[in-house]
Amino acid sequence: MNTTKDFRSLSSEAQEQVRIKAVAAVKAGRTQGEVAAIFGVTRQAVCGWMSLTRRSGMRGLKARRRGRPAGGRLQPRQERMVMAALQDHCPDQLKLPFYLWTREAVGQLIARRCGIRVSVWTVGRYLERWGFTAQKPARQAFERDPRKVRRWLRQEYPAIRDLARRARAQIFWADETGMRSDHAAGRSFSPRGVTPVIAGTGKRFRCNMISAITNRGKLHFMVFRCGFTVPVFLRFLRRLLRQCPGLLILIVDRHPVHMSQAVQAWIARRHARLRVFFLPGYSPDLNPDEYLNQDVKTNAVGRTRPSTSSELLGNVRSYLRSTQARPSLVKRYFHPEPVRYALV
Repeated sequence: MNTTKDFRSLSSEAQEQVRIKAVAAVKAGRTQGEVAAIFGVTRQAVCGWMSLTRRSGMRGLKARRRGRPAGGRLQPRQERMVMAALQDHCPDQLKLPFYLWTREAVGQLIARRCGIRVSVWTVGRYLERWGFTAQKPARQAFERDPRKVRRWLRQEYPAIRDLARRARAQIFWADETGMRSDHAAGRSFSPRGVTPVIAGTGKRFRCNMISAITNRGKLHFMVFRCGFTVPVFLRFLRRLLRQCPGLLILIVDRHPVHMSQAVQAWIARRHARLRVFFLPGYSPDLNPDEYLNQDVKTNAVGRTRPSTSSELLGNVRSYLRSTQARPSLVKRYFHPEPVRYALV
């Protein structure tokens, strides 16, 4: 004789046949208790099947899809609303007590917007289905003005590009950055629970770098120990003009040195050779040279262990010279989406 467990282990189609036969047996005159004993189910189950038959006919005994309902409990309209909120806002902008979009934060958003409570595992399945992945966020200043960024992309830079074409000028993107000897990048394998230790000098020293690149693969740079000042910037500009013939167009950020009166007066006297334009404020992501800075910090500094200031400068200069000799590598700094507009 079968048992209740045996019935539950049957396929949906086999269970449907048992229900149909059990109902037919009751209708033929057997008691519900006898039918339950024959088919290895409880009398309450047989009673429930008879109730389903009275309400819905034999259709009530049909097999139903097992498992989690397809698509979860959110409706398509609700899913679109949640996805739009994740793409267009940070959690704190929606008055949620989170800084980043974690599964817990998304779960609270769903509960607040849709009135549905789901587990973090269900949220994870939603995110996977929507094509969302966990990524390191890029920082963006509150002071950034989106209108000025749009104007730069749609009006100002296209005008600069047209000027360069008419005057057969080169467009350089320039930036400065500082590097410290204790900067670390990458990971190292180690037994689980044992943090790897890398030996290095306890002394801290640093150097600075200014560079300029073009979307044709040119790279010019200068590495120095002192701080970034007006004389340093002018020295770099003189070197750039000496090494590059013709009209140069230089695009930089709004660093106080770049915008100082002394620099502006020096540039004005060389209008025939040099034009300088400024990126919108608080928009480093629009400058392709930022990707060179990241590359140098990661590979020339973060993966080495310089023991002296001279060794740090040597590592940086050596890496920049090898990059300078590979124009195809310099061109790649213009490929990320935020700076792709500068490819032409």
